[in-house]
Amino acid sequence: MVRSDLPIHPARMSLAEIETLWGRDADPLLPECTYDPELHTGPRSLIETTAERAAREAVARDVCATCPARVLCDEYALKVRPTSGIWAGRTAVEIDAHAEITELYEAMRSRAAQRLSGLEVA
Repeated sequence: MVRSDLPIHPARMSLAEIETLWGRDADPLLPECTYDPELHTGPRSLIETTAERAAREAVARDVCATCPARVLCDEYALKVRPTSGIWAGRTAVEIDAHAEITELYEAMRSRAAQRLSGLEVA
């Protein structure tokens, strides 16, 4: 069953969806991860050494840095919270840390707004 409340990862979008989201009239580039998904997810049948994984992830981060879908991918990753791979240039652990900081910031901002709403400005 597909959850309709989750956004679609940019690599899974149709060209029409990408054109709509990116607002471009020209032919859009596909997300970089569609060209070499294993670079971002790791080999399925082989076990990587720590050094091999670090090297692959470094290249994946470089590829993500110039990807036109990076912002969409980042938004997706923050909502879905993947458990592996490189998403918008981040590992799953980095995404979790960023999401926790963002959630804490939003909660603090909301509490501050509530407190400020009761104050009168002279």
